[in-house]
Amino acid sequence: MAGIENKTITADEAGMRLDRWFKSHYPDLGFGHLQKLLRTGQVRVDGKRVDAATRVAPGQSVRIPPLQTDAKVEAQDKANAKPRSRKLDADDRRAVEAMILYEDREVMVLNKPAGLAVQGGSGLSRHLDGMLEAFRDEKGNKPRLVHRLDRETSGILLLAKTRRAAQELSKSFRARQTRKIYWALVAGVPRPRQGRVSTYLARDEGMERMRIARHGEDDAQHSVSLYSVVDQAGPKVSWVSLRPITGRTHQLRAHAAHIGHPIVGDPKYFNVENWEVPGGVQNKLHLHARRIVIPHPAGNGSIDVSAPLPPHMQQSWNLLGFDASQYDPDINEPED
Repeated sequence: MAGIENKTITADEAGMRLDRWFKSHYPDLGFGHLQKLLRTGQVRVDGKRVDAATRVAPGQSVRIPPLQTDAKVEAQDKANAKPRSRKLDADDRRAVEAMILYEDREVMVLNKPAGLAVQGGSGLSRHLDGMLEAFRDEKGNKPRLVHRLDRETSGILLLAKTRRAAQELSKSFRARQTRKIYWALVAGVPRPRQGRVSTYLARDEGMERMRIARHGEDDAQHSVSLYSVVDQAGPKVSWVSLRPITGRTHQLRAHAAHIGHPIVGDPKYFNVENWEVPGGVQNKLHLHARRIVIPHPAGNGSIDVSAPLPPHMQQSWNLLGFDASQYDPDINEPED
């Protein structure tokens, strides 16, 4: 780009995170470069400083300065930084390959382990986006993130292997053509056993978490989730299938807490006083991205992949007598 540009948010982009909006419009823009532009105030929305997690609204104007593409940034990085060691590349490649559940020429579907961050942040030396450097080809391309999971959430993570695939998958997420199903262990047993949670969510000032907000509040975004109780271990805990209709930060975790049944092991949202974790259950976040169904970016059918439970959740399922093989999330989950 030769100079500063201003773009207007369209109606079908309502509620998108700003970083995802940039990924959709400028797929070659590196995330690190975008973060720098945001930190220095070069990117603004309606003239105001914003961060990557800001949700955009129709009619807002995004100020876009001259951008550097991944190729330019990579050339600078290569000139200024030490090359990755072959051992590091090999180790990262093996680690990612062990996560692969499905792969073709356009996409890669991973089963992300709990505890692995998707992108870098303060104090993080290892994250998935960095590990994907081991897959960068001769043309400088590597698999691209098209959505994200919280660090402690395990399960399905979809990657695009081409620019075109990234654009098509992003369109499917924006159009809500994606069916995502999560499994969780929650405190108590929700009543009714199937339901719909509809709230507004906004970032809790000064906290790395979301709060229930009122319509009309600054940055409040409408958020909808469906839930269904699959099984229970007495009144203490239950296995719940969750389906986010919208895709807000921490949405399922905040909604579970909002209805009085927070997810077991959630350090940010668990809010039941004098509640103790059942013996043998690890005090780790019990939230797993179980399944994704999304139109294939090449236009031929759908991608439909499920991920097995992570070790700490499988241990809890065994202890509580839950049988994952007896539940079909396509049949038993609630309707929209």
